[in-house]
Amino acid sequence: MLKQWIAIVAGLSLSTLAAAAPVAGQDYQVLDSPVETNVEEGQIEVTEVFWYGCPHCYDLEEPLDAWVTELPDDVVFERLPATMGDVWVRHATAFFAAQQLGILDKVHSDFFDAIHQDGKQLTDIDDIAAFFSNYGVSEEEAKKALTSFGVKSQINRAHAKMRGYKLMGVPALVVDGRYVVTPNSAGSLENMPQIAGELIDKVRSEQPGQEEAQGE
Repeated sequence: MLKQWIAIVAGLSLSTLAAAAPVAGQDYQVLDSPVETNVEEGQIEVTEVFWYGCPHCYDLEEPLDAWVTELPDDVVFERLPATMGDVWVRHATAFFAAQQLGILDKVHSDFFDAIHQDGKQLTDIDDIAAFFSNYGVSEEEAKKALTSFGVKSQINRAHAKMRGYKLMGVPALVVDGRYVVTPNSAGSLENMPQIAGELIDKVRSEQPGQEEAQGE
């Protein structure tokens, strides 16, 4: 009787684990044509696609930041500002300019707050430059970065990635340039990092040498 009970419990546990595994086409989407990643061999890229004006992206920031701090060393996390409209492109320009100026880490959360808590638009170059001047750069330096060739090139690359990701909205998490997780597929904003984490494990298990290592 005891053996039967143990077998039933073990079977239920395996069923639970199987049910918990994310399902392609349900919990995440698989891109027909993977988007090239920019990481070294053995590393796994995770990209958050967002827009500063998106309230759902704003709400995702806190749980996502907590998740990112716990990522293993073989995972490279990056953010990609979406470019789905004129205002989106202006905010993306601000993102890449801040990155070029070396102030992105200081500016990122505050830029979100300024829009969603303070009611600022931050779409005009003068307003963005004035905002950046609070972070150790002059307005002249900020405007130079905002209109630079380097930032325009970054916008063009963002356009190309957006076409590859085939997104209808944001936020989204893209794992290894292949797997796309959205609030709808994950069931909630809070579930997005969890699904992405399981996809990271999936990608890692598929890497060359992993099967041999697991069999040892």
